Amino acid sequence: MEEKDLQSVEYFVKREVLDELCLDEVAQKETWSTKLTLGDQVKEPLRCSVPRLKHILLTWVPVLSWLPRYSIRENALGDLISGCSVGIMHLPQGMAYALLASLRPVYGLYTSLFPVLVYFIFGTSRHISIGTFAVISIMVGSVTERLAPDSNFIVNGTNGTETVDIDKRDAYRVQVACSLTVLTGIFQILLGVVRFGFVVTYLSEPLIRGYTTGSACHVCVSQLKYLFGITPSRFTGPLSLIYTVLDICSLLPQTQVPELVVSLVALAVLIVVKEINDCYRQKLPLPIPIELVVVIAATIITHFCELPSKYNIDVVGEIPSGLKAPRAPDTTFFSGVIGDAFAVAIVGFAINISLSKTFGLKYGYKVDSNQELVALGLSNTIGGFFHCYSVTSSLSRSLVQESTGGKTQVAGVISSIIVLITVLKIGPLFEDLPKAVLSTIVFVNLKGMFKQFMDVSLLWKTNKVDLLVWLVTFISTIVLNLDLGLAVSVAFSMLTFIFRTQLPRYSILGNLPGTELYLDTDTYKEAKEIPGIKIFRSSATIYYTNAEMFLEVLQEKTGIEIGKLLSAKKKRDAKQKRRQEKEKKKTKKEAKKQSLSCTFSLKESQMNIETVSERTKGERNGNSVDFSMTETATDGLHKGQMNLAYEPDITMSDSDSATGSDHITEFSRHGDEEKKRACKSGTHSIILDISTTSFVDTVTVKTLKNIFRDFGEVDLDIYLAGCQACVVEQLEAADFFSASIPKSRLFITVHDAVLYIRKKQWKAYFVLDVSRNTQM
Repeated sequence: MEEKDLQSVEYFVKREVLDELCLDEVAQKETWSTKLTLGDQVKEPLRCSVPRLKHILLTWVPVLSWLPRYSIRENALGDLISGCSVGIMHLPQGMAYALLASLRPVYGLYTSLFPVLVYFIFGTSRHISIGTFAVISIMVGSVTERLAPDSNFIVNGTNGTETVDIDKRDAYRVQVACSLTVLTGIFQILLGVVRFGFVVTYLSEPLIRGYTTGSACHVCVSQLKYLFGITPSRFTGPLSLIYTVLDICSLLPQTQVPELVVSLVALAVLIVVKEINDCYRQKLPLPIPIELVVVIAATIITHFCELPSKYNIDVVGEIPSGLKAPRAPDTTFFSGVIGDAFAVAIVGFAINISLSKTFGLKYGYKVDSNQELVALGLSNTIGGFFHCYSVTSSLSRSLVQESTGGKTQVAGVISSIIVLITVLKIGPLFEDLPKAVLSTIVFVNLKGMFKQFMDVSLLWKTNKVDLLVWLVTFISTIVLNLDLGLAVSVAFSMLTFIFRTQLPRYSILGNLPGTELYLDTDTYKEAKEIPGIKIFRSSATIYYTNAEMFLEVLQEKTGIEIGKLLSAKKKRDAKQKRRQEKEKKKTKKEAKKQSLSCTFSLKESQMNIETVSERTKGERNGNSVDFSMTETATDGLHKGQMNLAYEPDITMSDSDSATGSDHITEFSRHGDEEKKRACKSGTHSIILDISTTSFVDTVTVKTLKNIFRDFGEVDLDIYLAGCQACVVEQLEAADFFSASIPKSRLFITVHDAVLYIRKKQWKAYFVLDVSRNTQM
């Protein structure tokens, strides 16, 4: 009841009709400038003070702002439990994802250690777990395998056979991965410093989800060789995934059954326990660390049953204990990996910021996208010196960190301590761990990404364009590989944005009776057009790509073809001009005839006068007068003097005046009928609702000027409504307003413009009616 009562609230507003000039006066628009001069803009960043220095320090090193206020009572227990849970997940995932990067598992442990500590200092998200991630790992692996393929490290064996120098190959791949990671971090730092965090907004959610789904397929295919115990050929470039799948299918008869059995058993256990964790996550205090349990159990079984020697099962191999000394990356690789580094930087940041924003909105704290770029860049750059490869946040670990009570990044520090203990003391114990078990861990963790296939049905119902972006991204990632696939996806996404703005929805608005609302007449049945007034609106900003279409659709929707009207007007003007010229020539001919007749009459009069004078002279002599000749002479003189063409004081009679008035009225009615036939709808005014326009460029200004000029030539009034303040300023700067386009043609709302037009038409009708009554 309360909601219904609130919905039935009515309001009444009484105010004057406001155009832009009236608004400036009523609202007291500021005319002074508050912008800093160029000199002040240069000096402002260079000014130094204690508060400013403190603000900069807390901005760039966020840990200084929240760690001194850390509440041990509220956060310590949750962070401890969360950190232990995430640390346990880091161990199997780090080793498994290192295989995706074509590196030894120990480098995955390094990657789960150093970057986490760096992010603890510089990151702004409290809940994400930085470290290895499948998509980034496979992107790094594609680079390491391209620059360090097995064929470059073949050596001759003792029996004349060719073998691969694995130690030399792995060392070279580590150099490639570290160089790629450092360059990736440099790109991210530079983008963060120049405040370029908004670049991720051009990677829409459908694009990211389609790309990660396609990447998951690459990850899945790359792990099949460990599941089946086969060695497929390596393919690069477009269609490499398809070629790899075909090669794996051809090698299936060579499957190592023991490795397949190990894989299936581990996969079954992982899937069952993961489902139990999902079903009872509300009741379980902690999720069962099944990944770690499987790793430990598989290592023990493999070691004591001697599976590598008996069944030739491929195991992890040597895991050195302790940490390696930091080493500068080889900069000679930079030129060869610059494109891949930028792709990894963008994808890693997009995944990281999407997760960060999600948790930030959920728990009500701010995540700075530019600072996240810097933090992720420093994590990669510093990590590259410590034999780490590129990192980003992991969805599975972040959800565990959040669901187990983690409140701050202290949980990340605790997880790093667990990884550090493993690297220093426990690492060598996992040397007999089968690689097939690590592959099953990767497969199970891809479940969330493969669930993204459900986006297809959802996007089909909600947004076909986003569905197209998702499908193009997924297909291009599958077909063209990860680097080219990302480039094509971004290009296609930008094209959809361009087409959306270039092909907006255009509407004719009508008034909802009894309100000041103006709605699309094609969508709302009750919205009625106002007779004589067309209200036109575009759903997008008018700029150079759609300005021409705006004008075309305006003519189509209003039924006013301005080209035909202008050509008809030119023909009518030309015809009228020819008629005037004919009348002028005719008048000149008549005037010439009259002048000739006048000259002849004058001569005749002179002759008559001479005759009269002679006769008078003779009569004076003969004493007689001829009156008839005198009268004739007088009449002849009178006719010679009367010339209407040259008489200045001639006054038309009443009948003549009435005849001329009727002629003018008939001519004007004829012109009005022609104009109405051209317009077809009796339209006299057009209102352009530009409330959706956020900026204007030179093409837009020129288009609007042409609309005012061309429609004005056929006696149609154009008005603007709903113009934003920033757009008004841009129009003023472009000298849009003039004597022909006064600022009084710009109204605050469509309703203001409609009221003004109707009042103007009423006044015109009243004046016309008074004039007609006066003539009567």
